Amino acid sequence: MSIEYSSVFDHPIGDVFGWHERPGAFQRLTPPWLGARLVTETPSLADGRAVVRLPGGIRWVAQHHDYEPPYRFVDDLVSPPLPWRHVHSFAPEGPGRTRLTDRVSTPIPAFALQRMFAYRHTQLRDDLGVQSDLRRIDPTALTVAVTGSSGLVGTALSAFLSTAGHRVIRLVRRAPRADDERAWDPLDPDPGVFEDVDAVVHLAGASIAGRFTSRHKEAIASSRIEPTRRLAGALAQASGPRVLVAASAIGYYGPDRGDELLDEGAARGDGFLADVVARWEAATKDAADAGMRVAVVRTGIVLSAGGGMLALLRPLFLAGLGGRVGDGNQWLSWIDLDDLTDVYARALVDRDMAGALNAVAPNPVCNRELTQTLARVLHRPARVAVPKAAAAAVLGSEGARELACASQRVAPARLEATGFRFRRPTLDACLRHQLGRASPFS
Repeated sequence: MSIEYSSVFDHPIGDVFGWHERPGAFQRLTPPWLGARLVTETPSLADGRAVVRLPGGIRWVAQHHDYEPPYRFVDDLVSPPLPWRHVHSFAPEGPGRTRLTDRVSTPIPAFALQRMFAYRHTQLRDDLGVQSDLRRIDPTALTVAVTGSSGLVGTALSAFLSTAGHRVIRLVRRAPRADDERAWDPLDPDPGVFEDVDAVVHLAGASIAGRFTSRHKEAIASSRIEPTRRLAGALAQASGPRVLVAASAIGYYGPDRGDELLDEGAARGDGFLADVVARWEAATKDAADAGMRVAVVRTGIVLSAGGGMLALLRPLFLAGLGGRVGDGNQWLSWIDLDDLTDVYARALVDRDMAGALNAVAPNPVCNRELTQTLARVLHRPARVAVPKAAAAAVLGSEGARELACASQRVAPARLEATGFRFRRPTLDACLRHQLGRASPFS
């Protein structure tokens, strides 16, 4: 049994094949709903091996061979449980265009693989397009240091940057285990770590999800404010970096602003998260005072089947247990994970991007619309409403107000002013892509 999936891309064959050769390609092409974890990326399409951990502890080991750049490479599964041979073929399709054909021989039925290859080809098309646009802004290949590189956003961004031809250095709080890792102490960062670095992306911080106990709130604040201040101070002393792109959050605007449309000029709100975010952003001051261009990315709810809120909601909705929170009228400002990686990548190269940037899709929705759209995409009902009291029982009253019941209608005004193009500006398009329910790309 076999499947063949073929698409034409508006890029030269050398660019399309070369993208597959760079670190991060496998990560970018792996559908998030599979629950796969990359253990070892192949060092070479000529004769390297990739190792992936699948749900249930299954190891997927793929051996690459038959390397004929820029026309073909092959990988075979060399571990149980089933035969798998994947031929990747590249052919010119007129000036500046390339046809990519994936042929897989396996006992897995073709219909079960259609969603995966539709996702892969859409992802490749979008990545190539965005990376081409970014090179027109600045073609320089950068060395980018990333904190929090193992998280949901950091993993996606690091892979996107490396497939674009940038060098990514992952800053880790342990002994380095790979050539692309460097040790750093968040409370005592060594400026020497950054001397050959062009830019820094700062993503590290404890998850805000959870019951708002004193201990949890301290973890949220202490993992952000002081480490960011220490990092900014180290960067001010380093001779290399000229750009700092730091994570922030729309929690800056407070948990309940009604129907007010909040752009970057809106006043700070009240509450615990608003206070933390304001101090978090202010902690970058030393880097800005030293002449670095500093952008802070105020991120909304990040949607990906690979983690975060959507990964929690998906099994509930599939089981028919999904529904709105409270009356469902609270505003949710969200962003597709790939659009968020594009925001960070754009902020690295665009000199007009400094200060606060609202990283949200241009179409915020209320909680009721989110649940209805997710139910429709998954073909499930959404009848199990969650009372506010139940949210408060899980998160605490403060946590429920700041998280589950927060209402923030945020606009990406500065992004839109720069002409930023969202891959998936509507919730339906985002959910269908992230959950493998989109129409095939051809």
